[in-house]
Amino acid sequence: LPGDAAIPLVLGNFLNLYAGIGGILALDSLTVKEVFIIAVMLSFSHNLFIETGVALKVGVKLWVVLVTRIGLALFSAITINLVWQGGSERIYYGLGGNEEAVSGIMPVLLMALEKAAYGTLKLALIVIPLMLIIQIMKDLNWLDKFSNWMKPITRMLGMKENTSMTLVAGLVIGLAYGAGVMLNAVREDGVSKKDITIAFIFLIACHAVVEDTVIFIPLGVPVLPLLIIRLVTAILLAITIAFIWK
Repeated sequence: LPGDAAIPLVLGNFLNLYAGIGGILALDSLTVKEVFIIAVMLSFSHNLFIETGVALKVGVKLWVVLVTRIGLALFSAITINLVWQGGSERIYYGLGGNEEAVSGIMPVLLMALEKAAYGTLKLALIVIPLMLIIQIMKDLNWLDKFSNWMKPITRMLGMKENTSMTLVAGLVIGLAYGAGVMLNAVREDGVSKKDITIAFIFLIACHAVVEDTVIFIPLGVPVLPLLIIRLVTAILLAITIAFIWK
């Protein structure tokens, strides 16, 4: 990655994915491969302060969270860089084409505002309907139904069935917004230390699976491979740790 990539990586890790995406949209010299690598890294490692706080609240150790998140981000970036030989073309965000270079305070400011407004609008058109759907699901208690459907999958991943609500809340809502539901589920369902650790390692790799995937659509990167990488990594991690941890 070029040195400028530090901007979205720092913003995403210290704040959230939206800040990271804003940092990416501000850089117009990145290639498709570079943006995809940044997107994968931020998918694994973002919003570290808040989401790590949630993990600590349910009893997961700090080193487990940080090693898993930062380790997955670095390992995935190095692997993609070595394996993927394509993606060298310049990324196109759909912001009106490749603008000519501008100079002067006002022209630069106007171009920055135009890009920011367009990027925000595209994100809003995706995220607002998605958040409405999630709120409806919570109000209609659909999470309970999904939790029942998840019980066989929970067993397959090496956890007891009472972990299913924690998994569903993290997968659908995310670690930050789903914190309340997840904390209640851990307390009320009596989830063991082992199961909650495995569940959070799974969710570290793959949480808010719909929202955290679709918000990368405005960047023009392939989101299906992004989703597959997160899901496969989460499943393999959970099964492996459950097998080793007797």
